[in-house]
Amino acid sequence: MPSHVSTDDWILIAAVSTIIYMVAMRWCMPTPKAKRSMLFAPVAGWIFLLPNAAIKGYSVSHTLYFYSCALLMFVIMLAPVAKRVAADILEQEQKPWEKVPLNTFSLYWIAVSATGCIVGMVYLWPILE
Repeated sequence: MPSHVSTDDWILIAAVSTIIYMVAMRWCMPTPKAKRSMLFAPVAGWIFLLPNAAIKGYSVSHTLYFYSCALLMFVIMLAPVAKRVAADILEQEQKPWEKVPLNTFSLYWIAVSATGCIVGMVYLWPILE
């Protein structure tokens, strides 16, 4: 089955995914420290993922597919529970000597949504390949 998504399309999709991720994480994170740490993921992806994939002989399209999926997975996992997660992060930063437990609903949401995203990623792989 021929690919319907070209490498140029994947570059555009990855760029849009990066923008969506950066806007969502800026909105989700409560403190400047948390915002900075979450904004390093796309930078790390561009710096380490693409050269590593090229060295191993993976196609750019496949690499950008996984990069885009990973960023959007974080948005899907965190955006619906942003207030709860932000409160936990803020409390942890204010009390670094105590371990702040993650909200139970947030924990389940993150686990279930991550699983769903991974299943969706695997399911869409042959269709978009």
